Amino acid sequence: MGDDSSTGFPLVLHAEADPSRLGGTAICGFSTVGSVGVIATSHLISALKLDVMGTVLHPHFPAIALIHDSVPKHPVRVYQGEGIGVFTSEIQFPNEKDIYFAETVLQWFTKGGFDRLIVIDGVISNELGIKEEGELWGVSSNKFGREQLDNAGIRRIQQGIVSGIAGYLIAEGERRGLDVTALLAECNPMYPDARAALIAVEGVSELLDKEIPIQDLLNDARNIEERVREAFNRAQKTALPAPSDDEDDDDEVQMVF
Repeated sequence: MGDDSSTGFPLVLHAEADPSRLGGTAICGFSTVGSVGVIATSHLISALKLDVMGTVLHPHFPAIALIHDSVPKHPVRVYQGEGIGVFTSEIQFPNEKDIYFAETVLQWFTKGGFDRLIVIDGVISNELGIKEEGELWGVSSNKFGREQLDNAGIRRIQQGIVSGIAGYLIAEGERRGLDVTALLAECNPMYPDARAALIAVEGVSELLDKEIPIQDLLNDARNIEERVREAFNRAQKTALPAPSDDEDDDDEVQMVF
């Protein structure tokens, strides 16, 4: 492949893949801020029992296999079910690969005959503590998508910047006349935010008007949050005490500069 980013990465179909099942709604998520996209897409694949369709390969990708239930898999894959396809990447790539990945998604979307594309990503919260609820924002490339966001009760971004793969996809969607919607869940970037992914999945459920089981994802969110709380409590207990301001302390050591 040359340096032209418009070519994207090669998508290789699996031997048992059935290309005739393509079409419907396409959803993609990546290992970006808070891992919101990859957590959400992984849950969709599991909850909707989607079949693996293909793998995205390139010589510059790291040579690794991710093991799920004793089965080795490449980190970047596409899945398909009845009326829904999912594109997921389980490892983080450098930002300079964003356009290549976005173009790969667009090729999969257009050649697969999908009607619309939903991009799931995270947006950094102004409050970095653990929260039971968070905001979900949406932006769409066309009027129909914006109406869908309104009907689903998802707040639309009026002014601002969406960066990375999600930003490129919605901008190209507007330019090419494609139906592309980005769902951006408020998240904590310090750990894998399954709670934010849960909020994004609920947004997908509203847009699809389809019930998506979320109990497993809710359990994951609670487990992650509990581990984060435990780590915070351990850090608090081992933290050094603050310096004393008592000027009468006989043990005070004067610093000379």
